[in-house]
Amino acid sequence: MNLCRSFTSLAGALCLAAPALAAPLIALDSAVYVEKIAPGKGRMLQPAAQLNRGDRVVYVVSWYRMGGSGAFTVTNPLPRSVYYQGSADGSEEVSLDGGRNWGKLERMRIGDRLATPEDVTQVRWHVAASEAARGSGEITYSAIVR
Repeated sequence: MNLCRSFTSLAGALCLAAPALAAPLIALDSAVYVEKIAPGKGRMLQPAAQLNRGDRVVYVVSWYRMGGSGAFTVTNPLPRSVYYQGSADGSEEVSLDGGRNWGKLERMRIGDRLATPEDVTQVRWHVAASEAARGSGEITYSAIVR
């Protein structure tokens, strides 16, 4: 399964600029790692070349402000071959319906039940103007290969 290639091909569509007078111009770069447990060494991240069912993957999305000012939003559709686990900072919002509705996973419902990580179709992060002013940053999140 080559998740790495499919994720990288989505990178151009990941960022949506928030409305502003001088909308920021944002460039994105992404990397996918697989978590391995090595005897005597503990947990390690290795660049993902081949993924197998049950592998924990870590996505790192790096953003660079190339111009403009203001806040922006990074949106990431999840490949169907993985299910979402969480992000490093917990500020993300998730969608269960392809981006029509957004919220915190722990508050979302599908019918009469609480949503689970397996239900997530997209994840997004709002980057505040003050953070965007730094010029660059990273968003990290994990998923499990189905």
